[in-house]
Amino acid sequence: MTPAESVLRIVVADDERMVRTALCAILNAEPGMEVVGEATTGVEALSVARALRPDIVLMDVRMPEADGIRATERILATMDDPPRVIVVTTFENDSYVYDALRAGASGFLLKRAGADELVDAVRLVARSDSLLFPSAVRALAAAHATERTTRAEADRLRARLSDREAEVLRLMAEGLSNAEIAERLFLGAATVKTYVAGVLAKLGVRDRTQAVVRAYETGFVSAR
Repeated sequence: MTPAESVLRIVVADDERMVRTALCAILNAEPGMEVVGEATTGVEALSVARALRPDIVLMDVRMPEADGIRATERILATMDDPPRVIVVTTFENDSYVYDALRAGASGFLLKRAGADELVDAVRLVARSDSLLFPSAVRALAAAHATERTTRAEADRLRARLSDREAEVLRLMAEGLSNAEIAERLFLGAATVKTYVAGVLAKLGVRDRTQAVVRAYETGFVSAR
């Protein structure tokens, strides 16, 4: 990775000026991070992301014109090599957060989070080898589970995966990073990365957050 490539380029989308200012100040003060653009609506977030092609978008879920969920869907559906999206919310059990994760957001962050948590979350999502706040994702899946989930759905998901891929998905759902999965299964990191890529491809999802949400929704792993 070249020095230029090591700088994470970030867009902050929030309709509250004070929140944007605080987020930008924290991120710009961090070595290796640069806020390259801001947006105040979902429509503007899409436009700015397309124009600036950042690595990460911090996306408020409740904004005018188009909410963060719709903006996330459009960004991921219409951009080649789209950025990773972290949704920012006031309440972790907000149904908007779960919808955003289903739409393809890579994780979420509470507005009350400290500066260190913000920076760590951005780095974690950029690295893409672990799940942001796995316990919260599990709780959201449990809260939004429906009675339509059947054993057959879990069996169909399982049938798509090899034994090792199924094992890797279960460990992903626990929030383990690739390195931690490698240690648990006595495998090389590169081998685990290959298995993770296979899981994502077979489930037709963009990243491990969506894979874990799918695993909980089908009952392949228990959300309770």
